Amino acid sequence: MDSVNHFLAIVLHAHLPFVRHPEHDTFHEENWLFEAIAECYVPLLVQMEAWTQDRLPWKLTITLTPTLCTQLRDDLLRQRFERYLEERIELSRRELERHLLQPKFGELAGFYLEFYRQVRASWLRLNRDLVGAFAQHALDGHLEILTSAATHAFLPLLADHPPSVRAQLHTAREHYESIFGKKPRGIWLPECGYTPALDTALQEASFTHFVLETHGILNANPLPRRGVLAPLITPSGAAVFGRDPASAQQVWSRTGGYPGDPRYREFHRDLVHDADRDYLRPLFSGGDTAAFTGLKYHRITSHLPNVDKLPYSRSDALEATQQHANHFLASRRIQGDGTCKQLDRPALFVCPYDAELFGHWWFEGPQFLDAVVRGACETGSGLQLTTLIRYLEQFPTNQVSSPAASSWGEGGFAKVWLNPKNAWMQPLLRHARDRMERLVELRHSVATSAILPCELESRALRQAGRELLLAQSSDWPFLVNAGTAGDYARSRFLDHLANLSRLIDQLTDHAVDEHLVQELESRHPLFETLNPDHWRTQPHAAATPENAFKDQGSITTAR
Repeated sequence: MDSVNHFLAIVLHAHLPFVRHPEHDTFHEENWLFEAIAECYVPLLVQMEAWTQDRLPWKLTITLTPTLCTQLRDDLLRQRFERYLEERIELSRRELERHLLQPKFGELAGFYLEFYRQVRASWLRLNRDLVGAFAQHALDGHLEILTSAATHAFLPLLADHPPSVRAQLHTAREHYESIFGKKPRGIWLPECGYTPALDTALQEASFTHFVLETHGILNANPLPRRGVLAPLITPSGAAVFGRDPASAQQVWSRTGGYPGDPRYREFHRDLVHDADRDYLRPLFSGGDTAAFTGLKYHRITSHLPNVDKLPYSRSDALEATQQHANHFLASRRIQGDGTCKQLDRPALFVCPYDAELFGHWWFEGPQFLDAVVRGACETGSGLQLTTLIRYLEQFPTNQVSSPAASSWGEGGFAKVWLNPKNAWMQPLLRHARDRMERLVELRHSVATSAILPCELESRALRQAGRELLLAQSSDWPFLVNAGTAGDYARSRFLDHLANLSRLIDQLTDHAVDEHLVQELESRHPLFETLNPDHWRTQPHAAATPENAFKDQGSITTAR
C-alpha cells in the first residue's frame, strides 16, 4: 500500500446547556454562550469561509446540539450577544488609552479591539445566523452536521427506562429535521456515553452512526481486528467510530498537550483579576465584575504555581500553532504508515474534540485547526480529510461487533455523572420520569375515550415534557461534580423538577394555570412541536437504520 492517503476525520462537538434567562436583564451564565460565539463559533466559520474561497477540499464533522441551535437562533440572545460585543469593544478602547505608556499591553489592547470588531463584522456578514452558515457548508458538501440527545442527557443513566431514551432521541431527531429540512443520520451520544441497552432506541430513531471513546471499541465483543482505525457495526446495524488515542493525547492532555505550550495565551488570567472593579463596573451590563472580560494579557509561561506570567505575544503563539499542526500531521502519517501491513485499507483517524476548545479554552485553536486543514489538503500530504458519513459511503463493509459500555471523562465509565457528589439527583429524576410516563398513558387513555384534552392542557403537557428533558441534561451533574457553577446547576435542576411537578399536579386535577404555562413557555422556548407520546410505555415500531452500513462479506463478518 505505497503512497496511500490515510483518512483524517476531525469531529467537533459543539454544545452548551440551555442558559437563556429572559426574566433578568442580564444573567452571568449567558456569557458562556456569548464567549463561545465570539471566540469559537464565529472564528470557525470564518476559517471555513476561507477554506472554501481557497478551493480547498476540506471536510469536517460537527455536532450542533439541539439546545445550542435553539440559543443561536433566539432573537433575545442574539441581541444580548451584540451588547456583549459592544461592551468588549468599548473596554478595548479604554484599555488602549490606559496603556499608552505600556507599549506591550497597549499593543495587546489594540489586538483585542480589532479582534472584537472583526467578530462583529463577521457576525453581521453571516446575518446573525450561525446555524444557517453551518448548514450552507453542509449543503456544499464540506461539513457533516450531527445531532445529539435533545438536552444532552447522559443516556446510560436513562437506559433502564426506554421512554426517557426515546424522548431524548426522537425529540432531537424532530428538532434537527425542523431546522435542516432533512433527517439526521449521525448522532453524538452525550459524553460518548454508551451501553448496549441503547441499541434498540438508536435503531428506532434510525441513527446510522456515532462516536465512542477508545475503550468502547477496543473492549468490543468480538475484539476489533482493525482497532480504532476503522468503524465497527453493531448487531442492530449502526456504525461506531472510536477515538484515536494518540491524537487525543496531543490535543487534550493537561501536561503534554499542545494547548499547554508556554507560548499560548493563559486562559485563567483575565483582566478581571488585575483591573480595579470600579473601573470595570460601569462598562458591563448589570455591573457584573465577576465575568471574564475576554481581555487576557499573559501567556501560560509555566505550569508551576505562583509563577509570574509573561506578556502574551500573538506572533509567538501563531508560530507555535504552525509547529504543532506540522507535528500533528506528521504523527498521523507515521501512525498510518506503520499500520499498512496490518490493515486491508488505509487507516482512519477519528479525532473528536469539544468545539469550544478551539478559540475559547485554547485561544489559538482556530489557527491550529486552519494549519491542520491546509496541511492535510496539500498534495502529497499522505492524509485525506473526510467526514464520518463520507467514510462509510466509501467503505461500507465493516466488522460486526458489540461495543462495550463506556464514556469519556475521568475513569471512562460514567464516574463524572454518577458519584457521591451528584448521585442524589438520580432518584429525583427517576421519580419525575415515572410521573411523566403515567400522566402520558393516562392522557392517552382519556383521548381514546373521545374525551379530548383542551388546548391549554395539551400545552401544559408539552411544557412538562420540556421541563423533564431540561432536568435530564448531563450538564447539571457535570457542574455539580466539578464544583464550578455548582450552585447554578443545582438550582436549575431543582427548578425544572419543581416546574414539572406543578404542571403534572395541575394536569391531574384538570386545573391548569394558564399564566404558569405562558411563563414557562416564554422562559424555555424550545422543542415547539414536542410530542408527549414519546413517553408512552408502548415503544415506536422498530425500524432498520436508513442506509445502515452492515458487513455483507465473509471477510469481515466475524462475530
